[in-house]
Amino acid sequence: MAAGGLRQRLVHLDLKGAPPRAAYLRQVLPLLRTLGATGLLLEYEDTFPYTGPLEPLRAPHAYSRQELQELLGLAKEQGLEVVPLVQSFGHMEFVLKHKEFAHLREMRMFPNTLNPHKEESRVLVKAMIDHVMALHEDLKWFHIGCDEVYYLGEGEESKQWLQQEENTLEKLCLSHIKAVASCMASSYPTVTPIVWDDMLRGISEETLAESGVPQLVQPMIWDYAADLDVESKVLLVEKYRRCGFSKVWFASAFKGATGVNQSLTLIGHHLQNHLQWLKVASSTPTDVLQGIALTGWQRYDHFSVLCELFPVAIPSLAVCLQALENGGYSETVKENVEKLLGMPNLEIDTFMSTSLGTFPGSTILSLVTQISFYLKSSVDELLERNRYVTGWFSPYHRKRKIIHPIIMHHFQPDAISLLSKWNAVVQDLQVAMEQVFHNSTVEEWMEENVHPSLQKLQQVVDDLEKAIKAQT
Repeated sequence: MAAGGLRQRLVHLDLKGAPPRAAYLRQVLPLLRTLGATGLLLEYEDTFPYTGPLEPLRAPHAYSRQELQELLGLAKEQGLEVVPLVQSFGHMEFVLKHKEFAHLREMRMFPNTLNPHKEESRVLVKAMIDHVMALHEDLKWFHIGCDEVYYLGEGEESKQWLQQEENTLEKLCLSHIKAVASCMASSYPTVTPIVWDDMLRGISEETLAESGVPQLVQPMIWDYAADLDVESKVLLVEKYRRCGFSKVWFASAFKGATGVNQSLTLIGHHLQNHLQWLKVASSTPTDVLQGIALTGWQRYDHFSVLCELFPVAIPSLAVCLQALENGGYSETVKENVEKLLGMPNLEIDTFMSTSLGTFPGSTILSLVTQISFYLKSSVDELLERNRYVTGWFSPYHRKRKIIHPIIMHHFQPDAISLLSKWNAVVQDLQVAMEQVFHNSTVEEWMEENVHPSLQKLQQVVDDLEKAIKAQT
């Protein structure tokens, strides 16, 4: 196998937005295995069935213990290694937004970063880890997050701490990571913590080596760019090696990294990203590289909108996994992906893929494609570029219910047929989405992507009727 050190290929399921129903995940796991995944990186966030004092963290649509046990059992049957991910420093909005935990914020105003000075912060993190650990068996790795720890050092306690001469922001960051990792080492000695590497990148070798962190965790180096700089990544791996990290992981992206409200996945971008990572892997000693996680972000953070839905990105995931497994991308790989997904003509460089596949959730992909391409543009075409609407049924006319009876015939049929066409498409999508997602997800996606245009169209049809009534 050409992929050398990328023997571990974890598919990241980001459950902090649009978490798929357990029944859908059961359909998808065997497909992931077939496509070349060797494991799952499960970012539970608020979908984990926390109990006791942690119960406020549970979203209404959280998985039940039984659902998770069944899923984890199926993953094991499929030979998929499970790595849970629980944030323990930055990206803690799902915890710190609750009044019960708000006093543990680094900055009173912002719910994203945990205060590393409070003993209670560590107790909280340990409780979350213990809850998740209790549901998993035979774990080798556990991801403790630690990326994007914004505003660290800006809280009152941090400011005081930083006034002491030998104290630095870097040491503050490392000491919290070390505390969490040490706590894991004493409670779960056979499980290795993984951390995102962005907070470590800029820290000097000397500071990293002296911190003791390299002996406790494995860094996951992430970069989702299509033009990822191979040379600098190779140097970064060498730096981490010299500091004492025994192994490193890479993290690419198959979706959720090209726009905060992206609705369709541009496969070409993500394929390029993976091909660059393959180059980095080929310049990295195999005994250093533990594997790669293919991330699929569902929101940029707990409060942002949804990006591409998981079923929409399955072709991208398939292409990326197959490229990793085959050490590159070729016509043969493309044909194989088409066969596995039941998609006759896979497009890599454009979004146009209205062809229906046979993979679970493929209906969602083809309907989302139609809506993303044509809904807004067809409504805008009618309302902003049709001369009869702009000239004879402007906001002024609509408000006063003024309409020229002849003009009406020029565009009323078009408006009505456009509306019924889109209502039918949206209805189909609603049905398809409800099989895969909870109502809250369907509602959010529709409000963001469908309602703005559909309501404008509905409104003009309603206004027409009112104007006609007023004439008669």
